[in-house]
Amino acid sequence: MYRFTLPALFLSATPLAADPPRVVTDIAPVHSLVATVIGDLARPELLLPQGADPHAFQMRPSQMRALSQADLVFWVGAELTPWLERALPGDGTSRTVALLDLPGTHLREASHSHDAHDDHSDHDDHEKNEHHDGHAHDPHAWLSPENGAVWLNEIAQALAHHDPENAEQYRANATDALARLQQTDTEIATLLDPVRNHGFVVFHDAYGYFTDHYGLSSLGAVRESDSAPPSAARLAEIEELLNSGRVACVFAEAAEGQDMMRDLVDGTNIGFGVLDPNGSNLLPGPNLYTDLLQGQAGAIAECLGDSAS
Repeated sequence: MYRFTLPALFLSATPLAADPPRVVTDIAPVHSLVATVIGDLARPELLLPQGADPHAFQMRPSQMRALSQADLVFWVGAELTPWLERALPGDGTSRTVALLDLPGTHLREASHSHDAHDDHSDHDDHEKNEHHDGHAHDPHAWLSPENGAVWLNEIAQALAHHDPENAEQYRANATDALARLQQTDTEIATLLDPVRNHGFVVFHDAYGYFTDHYGLSSLGAVRESDSAPPSAARLAEIEELLNSGRVACVFAEAAEGQDMMRDLVDGTNIGFGVLDPNGSNLLPGPNLYTDLLQGQAGAIAECLGDSAS
């Protein structure tokens, strides 16, 4: 667990904005963080519909217009939504904030899985590698509450820079959100502590930030790439792992993988659960981010706890 703090916001000599900024976001977790900081001053627009694939999406003309008219665009980065990188205006009409590029964001290399017996502390220095180092990074960084805290700070700073008239409100909203996130983090750590050493397998290699933060024993993913189905060799490796006696549960996702994962554990005593890393089944808005983290934790604790009983 970590103590989340809000640094003093840097206020530039930008002219006062007549209205709160027009803000566009890419995915629901980012939209939630932005909506929390903006509060009642405005409503950010969410580009990606709930349940849509963030890696491949085609925007409607109305979304393209909103993007071109935005004062600020908050998005995870091209590693997650390459289609958005191609669509971002290059004429200076909006300021874009790629969250993966922000100082303080903890990054993991893509397709990096931990063995159940890894010492998670060995990875701390590597994971806190803050900028481009020649490696492809795992884009699912919102699943670390540490990154959520960093991003709340930076979102507040960007909004205050653009709209200094409302800077104190953004500052207060971010401070409240950080306190709630700290409480959520503490509750999740308490919930997951009894099952930290119970091994599990996921459908999609998207949970490393979450499992590293809480010290969980993720043994691997069936699908290690976002762009390709698992190979026959990978499925054979997973079958061997499932037969090893080390796996207590497997987890599919709300949007995909449920039939495959059920088939893998059919006729075994291995538990089955469903995770929702993007919050696709949640109502978009300020509460979605903490609800998403709690949902992942609840599903993991329930399945791993049941497997031990």
